[in-house]
Amino acid sequence: MNWRVVLAVLTCSTVLMSASYTMLIPFLPMYLIQELGVDSGNVNWWSSIIFAVSFLISGIFAPIWGAMADRGSRKLMAVRAAACLSITYFLGSIVQSPMQLFWVRVVQGLSAGLWPAQLAIATSVIPHKKIGMCMGLLQAGLTAGGVLGPLMGGFLAEVFGMRMTFQIASISLGIITLALIFLIKEPPRVKPAQKSADAPARVTPLHNPIILRMLFAAGVIQMSVLMVQPVLPLYIAELQGSMDRIVFISGVVFSVVGVSGVIASPPWGMLGQGWGYRPVLYLAIFTSGIFGVVQAIPQDLTWFTVWRFIGGLTFAGIFPAINAILTQSSDPQDRGKVFAYSYSVQQFGSVIGPVLGGALATWTSNQITLAAAGAVLFPVVAILYFFRPKAPAPATGMPKALSEQGCEVRREMQEASRKEGVSAADEK
Repeated sequence: MNWRVVLAVLTCSTVLMSASYTMLIPFLPMYLIQELGVDSGNVNWWSSIIFAVSFLISGIFAPIWGAMADRGSRKLMAVRAAACLSITYFLGSIVQSPMQLFWVRVVQGLSAGLWPAQLAIATSVIPHKKIGMCMGLLQAGLTAGGVLGPLMGGFLAEVFGMRMTFQIASISLGIITLALIFLIKEPPRVKPAQKSADAPARVTPLHNPIILRMLFAAGVIQMSVLMVQPVLPLYIAELQGSMDRIVFISGVVFSVVGVSGVIASPPWGMLGQGWGYRPVLYLAIFTSGIFGVVQAIPQDLTWFTVWRFIGGLTFAGIFPAINAILTQSSDPQDRGKVFAYSYSVQQFGSVIGPVLGGALATWTSNQITLAAAGAVLFPVVAILYFFRPKAPAPATGMPKALSEQGCEVRREMQEASRKEGVSAADEK
């Protein structure tokens, strides 16, 4: 199957998926109050646990789904996740109590795994020379959906009602399910070659130090992103001096980071292809830390928004680089597990981040919390750099082969070198 068609389908489905996930954010508290009968004194508690439980459950079960995808069909796992999510969003539109919505979100967490399954499908089809650009494009789609989701959710809830918005999200995920079924053809798996007696033991993903470092980075970085969520609307109100139109203004300030991410993700991916994914990752994390701290300095809402936009341009390089390194550091037969592990640690970061940010804001201030969310990135890049593998890496950041079969990338390079050697011998 043409890899460009696969990339187009997966990018479009990623936008719809991300938008469906985030379109409920603007009105979830109001849905609890107006539709499910929660009193205003308890709405923050219900909203927090309903929002967080899905992250927690999906983080626990993502590695299980990833292992099943590697043993069976990644396409089937993606279809399973999309179909189950579509059903749970529909159920969310007909619930009559907050406890029913809580259990729907639990089932939604059990249904997770669509994003890592899509990454695993993409890396099994896309040529290795295009991995950086494609990872950047998929990340841009994820970011674009995250930007469009809250805006669409607020608009649809106002025009059609909150229950209908759940149903529209269900329809979007149903479209993704049909696209995966009819437009994606999973390539046949390459059977592992028989190991010789003296062949080294195959390295599993969680015994690979490069993968462990990337999982650590992904989890902490996601935590830093979510640290600012509980305090950002209140901090914006402080900067403008009132709560006037705070929901709309907060949405705009949230969105500028996504807009800059959509712009910058593909160029970061292409830079990684030429310069190396690890140097790009170090640079993106370090500059994101700088702008994360700088954005907390201005006492003016306009400059705060400008610095958030600039910070989004640098932050956009992080996850495409992490995904490319994970791709090149893992055997093809382990890709489902590897991306599921990455998704899992990010989900745990999404649970810890808001709790940590809220606690820090309670003990200190909103401004210090924003600065701390940026400052936490400096130890991350220091650990990644000073504890990096000692062996020099090629220009594309490719690691040494992990098994007798090795990575697809290395096998392709070895085959190219062999052909060049044969051609040189023929010329002589």
